[in-house]
Amino acid sequence: MSKLVWGVGAGVAAGYTALQVLGRRAGSTSQERRVARPGDDIVPRPQMVTDHAVTIPASPDAVWPWLTQMGWHLGGYYTPEWVDRLLFPANWPSVDHLDPELLRTLAPGDTIPDGPPGTAEYVVVTADEPTVLVLRSTTHIPPGWDDKYGVGIIWTWCFTLTPTASGTRLHLRVRGQMRPWWFAALYVATIIPADFVMARGMLQGIKSRVESTSPDLLA
Repeated sequence: MSKLVWGVGAGVAAGYTALQVLGRRAGSTSQERRVARPGDDIVPRPQMVTDHAVTIPASPDAVWPWLTQMGWHLGGYYTPEWVDRLLFPANWPSVDHLDPELLRTLAPGDTIPDGPPGTAEYVVVTADEPTVLVLRSTTHIPPGWDDKYGVGIIWTWCFTLTPTASGTRLHLRVRGQMRPWWFAALYVATIIPADFVMARGMLQGIKSRVESTSPDLLA
């Protein structure tokens, strides 16, 4: 019995370790992870950094609009349908097309809701169409925890769209700095493994949508 318990425990530990690694870098190259990106200076001493990337056989101009309609009760985040239904049942399912009513010309200071009104949201820091989108948040904490426990966070998403011979290299870097220490530990322990599903799912979701709708796919 003890050997069985040990074996199960070892398997769980190995699986969790793999998710920590994949949640930090799945899809990205070592060079992509080393390079400085816009918005890095907003979180100068991050406790967590993740880098994910995907190649899309279309121009940055064909990919960019999908980023502009992201958000809660907007276009969603293009994550797998089971993720939308299981984790975000109050949100609308991610759209599978470009909706003229949702498309936006993003500019610094614009907000992208990530929950019901008054909860989490991203603020646009940089919007250099069609190559760079940097978002910032200090709102991704449980309601009331800032006053009750002194919890705080500064959180950035940086999307870069780099043209290549194969189309567009879409890269997402996430950086976070949290307080106090136990909240930072909780975030690192849970969000990084989840990022393997969420961030990778979002990038793959954008890729599949572009591939199914864009008329200018590259061979």
